Amino acid sequence: MALRIYNTLTRKIEEFKPYNPNEVKMYTCGPTVYHYAHIGNLRSYIMEDVLEKSLTFLGYNVDRAMNITDVGHLSSDSDSGEDKMLKGAKREHKSVMEIAKFYTDAFIKDCQRLNISIPKKLVPATSCIDQYIQIVSKLLNDGFAYISGGNVYFDVSKLTDYYVLTNHTADNMVNAVREGVEEDEHKKNQNDFVLWFTKSKFEDQELKWDSPWGLGYPGWHIECSGISMKYLGEYLDIHCGGVDNIFPHHTNEIAQSESYLGHKWCKYWFHVQHLNTENGKMSKSAGGFTTIDSLIDGGYNPLAYRLFCLQSHYRNPLVFSKETFEIAINSYNKLKTKTSKLINISSGEVDKDEFEKYKQKFALALENDLNTSMAITVLHDVLKDGNINDTTKQKLVMAFDTVLGLDLLKKEQVDLDKNTKDYINKKIAERLEAKANKDYKKADEIRAKLAEKGIVLKDTPNGTEFEIKR
Repeated sequence: MALRIYNTLTRKIEEFKPYNPNEVKMYTCGPTVYHYAHIGNLRSYIMEDVLEKSLTFLGYNVDRAMNITDVGHLSSDSDSGEDKMLKGAKREHKSVMEIAKFYTDAFIKDCQRLNISIPKKLVPATSCIDQYIQIVSKLLNDGFAYISGGNVYFDVSKLTDYYVLTNHTADNMVNAVREGVEEDEHKKNQNDFVLWFTKSKFEDQELKWDSPWGLGYPGWHIECSGISMKYLGEYLDIHCGGVDNIFPHHTNEIAQSESYLGHKWCKYWFHVQHLNTENGKMSKSAGGFTTIDSLIDGGYNPLAYRLFCLQSHYRNPLVFSKETFEIAINSYNKLKTKTSKLINISSGEVDKDEFEKYKQKFALALENDLNTSMAITVLHDVLKDGNINDTTKQKLVMAFDTVLGLDLLKKEQVDLDKNTKDYINKKIAERLEAKANKDYKKADEIRAKLAEKGIVLKDTPNGTEFEIKR
């Protein structure tokens, strides 16, 4: 069996056949670094990381690039509103570049805590201005773009299949695909999009560059096309992002890239569904979003959130709540307990037949449109199989975790981060106060709550101590 994956472009599951059978060119839409990533954003990056690691597990060499959007992404996706980077700079009274540096570092830190591999080709949008100008110039010369009101627009009427990714018609698509979208009176057609903004529209824009069309800056959509082509070439195998990128962002990428290149550009489009709260989609604009820091401040291991995502299929919406997350926490703690018994094994013979049997089962789960919940089931089957020795189990868990990324055979560090220590000590103090007030029910609840998170309290003559069991 070969990898079969859902392709948004064809709207069906199909066999994955890259342009070059020995190498996969993979592009990931990265963050706009004006604020912290919330766990909904990070669901996409987790699943894209699993895709890359699955491709590697299945024998492919993966060449991957990701952009860092530090200019050009407006607060709506219809070329209106304020640049998100400028919005972040005003919010924190810093320069745009200071904001970009701070939140890029925060994003990388979040990825590290979730075992998301950072592509070697992590490219700030501001580093490729010449590439965007080259693309826009050719699109103008070839008649795919026009200048209006000082800005350069892509003319979607020049294409017969602009909606190839969405299978819609122009009458079905409206401006308000996402919140805060307004009409742009300079456009010929409602879905034309900006390739280059000039100072005629945004006088307060902090970042501007000289161009043939005036002092200005690139539109958001052109950045991903430019970075992808510069670092991965003219033929892209798979492009990743969240479902909210399908229109207009990825639709516009296809339009401008294939018009510029003159041939088909990307073969497969991989989209991850939303993470919702009980009140709807998690969104920065709506406020109240959950970050990895807030999970850690609550005493949770970030990798429990990674498992939470892996237990659901990437194409299914996922609801995050206190109850659903605690189920994942308990599952993660149990997995760590079971696999901890395998950590120190240093001798013994691997049963090659059993190893290959289970490795094949795991591969089949990945090949089935990245069925991570099935892959985790295979992991559980290995751990409970009494017919295979611990050395074989250890090697299988080690192999599976190159994809799952759950640190299943990693010894927990003795030193906890300050936030976790503060949280535990606060809860110990609350429990002691409850006991002093003879509120034993509350004291037991605190103890049980900590135990759910793998924090075991021990009352000793010298006071209450704790042990982490994950």
